[in-house]
Amino acid sequence: MDTTSTSEKAPPPTDPAGGGTAAPATGPVKGKAVRPGDKVFLGLSRGSGITLLVIMAAIAGFLTYRASVAVSKDSVNFLTAFEWNPQGDPPAFGIGILAFGTIVSSLIAMIIAVPIAVGIALFISHYAPRRLAAPLAYVIDLLAAVPSIIYGLWGALFLVPYLDGLTRWLDQFFGWTTVFEMSNPGSPARSIFTVGILLAIMILPIITNVSREVFLQAPKMYEEAALALGATRWETIRTSVLPFGRSGIISASMLGLGRALGETMAVATVLSPGFLFTWHILDPGSGTFAQNIAAKFNEADDFGRDALIASGLVLFVITLVVNGAARWIIARRKEYSGANA
Repeated sequence: MDTTSTSEKAPPPTDPAGGGTAAPATGPVKGKAVRPGDKVFLGLSRGSGITLLVIMAAIAGFLTYRASVAVSKDSVNFLTAFEWNPQGDPPAFGIGILAFGTIVSSLIAMIIAVPIAVGIALFISHYAPRRLAAPLAYVIDLLAAVPSIIYGLWGALFLVPYLDGLTRWLDQFFGWTTVFEMSNPGSPARSIFTVGILLAIMILPIITNVSREVFLQAPKMYEEAALALGATRWETIRTSVLPFGRSGIISASMLGLGRALGETMAVATVLSPGFLFTWHILDPGSGTFAQNIAAKFNEADDFGRDALIASGLVLFVITLVVNGAARWIIARRKEYSGANA
């Protein structure tokens, strides 16, 4: 009786490509595990990351030091005061109005821009014919390259006069909400609402371009499977494309929000500066962090510049918080967004 085990009788493995017997593994593969080019690339990548952290730390340290000098001599609450007079005796300045104007104008821009940008991105990626999609995407790319001062001049000379009718209409039919009530209906539309519309136009290309690229990366097999099951084009987009691109939409929106928060020249050209807190977003006045720094930096003395730097530190912190929140949302929703596909 043959007592040879089955493993001893099994034929040697064959090479599917050549048809012969494959050479058995004789041990670990000899040679260098890491090439010199990989070491150089690793060192450059690590050095770039460390350099970025050092630059961020240097910026934060500079802003904190100069801000502490100014805030220590402030006679009012820096975070809640509604006045800006660092040259006074004693100095009195606060960021209450600046924070309000920055956040409200950015929220208006996001409410207007994000739905429109996502719609344009879906149209370019899934609805428009190729002959139309390519030129339209090119035009959107060009809009992202327009300088801020050009947007500001266009807003001051074209947008402000033509928004007069819209602001009057909002005051007439929605003034009961207090938000759209105008204290002086005859005043020009140099308000936070106008700034929000201008910022929405400025951040629209950024959100559109990033969202479009994300939608184009959606797995085609999911879309084909949905179509094969009888889904309409919109149902296919709703069940396959949008869930995959959710994290990309959030990232694109945060990029747009970052530009809206820090926009300077366009806001300074359109907005009527004034430290007046009001819930009426159609009234002229108010201000933003970047606009206030640009308007007052040249005329300020050393202490006044320290006060402006203190307001810049607050904007720096707000930007870090916004980006951190975006990263947290993306990480939390990663399993639903297609990021692991």
